[in-house]
Amino acid sequence: MNTPNTPNKNERLTTARESFSGRLLTDRQFADAMTVTGIIEREIKTSGTFKDKLGDYAYAFARSEKFDAVKAESILRDLFKERTGQTMNQMREDLAKREETISEDSRQQTYNWACAISDLMENGEKLSFHRAYAHQAQQYAEQIGVTDACAKRLMREEFASVEGVELQTWGKELDDQFYRPQIDAEKNEREQSRAHPDRGVRQSARSSFRSRSGPQ
Repeated sequence: MNTPNTPNKNERLTTARESFSGRLLTDRQFADAMTVTGIIEREIKTSGTFKDKLGDYAYAFARSEKFDAVKAESILRDLFKERTGQTMNQMREDLAKREETISEDSRQQTYNWACAISDLMENGEKLSFHRAYAHQAQQYAEQIGVTDACAKRLMREEFASVEGVELQTWGKELDDQFYRPQIDAEKNEREQSRAHPDRGVRQSARSSFRSRSGPQ
């Protein structure tokens, strides 16, 4: 919720566009740069780091422009702060501080978040353990204000503590139980389609003819 002292997304976008770095860019350049700031924000919230990704994207951003990678990095840092209200390093440090002060209540929830991976895979459509684990970690991380990497670590630790088995070991069993049967069925269906490419067409034609002609 926005308070009178907290700019909303549109206000921050306008402020960024009118900032010193924003005014230097064309509309296309500004849109590209803002997209990159979102990617870097996601990286900070995922891993707690940003320098490698910032360097890579600054270089890529500058390649087709009239400024070098150093200038591109400066622009990205400025626009990131305008858009989020924090520098990249401030966001990283805030997440690190929260990881050091996780409450006992939050830790007690971790095991349940890990166990819910099973329901997610069973009810999902071709959802691997890797994807379900990442999804749960992201949701849990957002709830308690830490990085995805921290949430994953907590889930591994708490699951191993309660179950006496590694989370990834259980994940392999879940893949065998839920994910691989769906993938195998999909592969078999594709193989059948390739082996009999006109089967579906003939069946569709027969169904269409019967529907037009009606009962005989």
